[in-house]
Amino acid sequence: MNHNTPLSSRPLSRLADVHRRVLTAAQLRAQGVTPAETNERCRQGGPWQQLLPGVYLLHPGPPTSEERLHAVLSYAARTPFRAPAAGVPAQPNADEPRATPHYADAVITGLAALTLHGFSSAPPLLSLDTIDVLVPRMRRLRTAGCARVIRTASLPTPSYVTGLPVAPVPRALADAVAELADVEPVRRLLTEAVRGGHTEPASVVRELAQARLLNRPHVADAVDSLLAEGRAMAEDQLYRMVREFALPDPAWNVDLRLPGGPHLGGLDAYWPEQAVAVELDTRAPGREDDALWSEYARKRETLERLGITVVHLTPRKLRESLEQQAAVVRTALMASSDRDPAAYVVVLPR
Repeated sequence: MNHNTPLSSRPLSRLADVHRRVLTAAQLRAQGVTPAETNERCRQGGPWQQLLPGVYLLHPGPPTSEERLHAVLSYAARTPFRAPAAGVPAQPNADEPRATPHYADAVITGLAALTLHGFSSAPPLLSLDTIDVLVPRMRRLRTAGCARVIRTASLPTPSYVTGLPVAPVPRALADAVAELADVEPVRRLLTEAVRGGHTEPASVVRELAQARLLNRPHVADAVDSLLAEGRAMAEDQLYRMVREFALPDPAWNVDLRLPGGPHLGGLDAYWPEQAVAVELDTRAPGREDDALWSEYARKRETLERLGITVVHLTPRKLRESLEQQAAVVRTALMASSDRDPAAYVVVLPR
């Protein structure tokens, strides 16, 4: 066979648009295209090209970002495609919806995943030299071309963006941060994750801790900014809750002390007449030691022994069910008349 040898057009015409024109060697063989035919068409100047080992693009010229993503998934997936049964056409009719390819044991992660999730601080897909893809740890697969293979003991349950399996934002952030050496891009990504409502700070910190990234100084600095950002947003939501649901105005950001006695702790909001306190729980897993966790629990127990009702609210609860959290606080305020009077405490600005 030489470069001018005509090839069978029957299977190729049916494959022209299957899976956005990205196919594996196995898929081509299932359609009757021999390895010799594939090699012939991938010669210099030919109509096809090989993007990754065993993965082919059925047109010349640069691949689109979508084609690169499909190529990486096709390369990494355990079973990226099942050949149609005998008598079943490979390509649906033009008026039938196109099926999304199934990529088993392969999930896009890192910066590419963040771009797919809509992060403006992540680079465009075409500007990425490599696309990160998660595979099970036991897979015998190497990084090649634009596919950077990351092995993991447990694949995360993916989100699906434009039909592609994409790691959840916290895991994608951890994999992206692992490759970044400067604090500013890390801070931008983490800040957007919170401001954009993609995830909670605690979820991000948990993933970074599991990836053992918190001991890197530039990551630790960015996490400090992330936690401050998360607390500021939660405080704004707390103010909004009181205002929009007509709760009585509390004393904001106060310290409590016993008269002539010890400091009892700081609170985000406190209603002295009803002895009801609200505390935002913005703790970050992996950042506190056992002593700090114990101190947090002791403060709550001490206040409740003094007859003060402590309502703990998380940023997620405030963001996802603000009306419900307002009802919880209102119930605590109304129930104060049925409780024994609380101990007298001194309320000081924090």
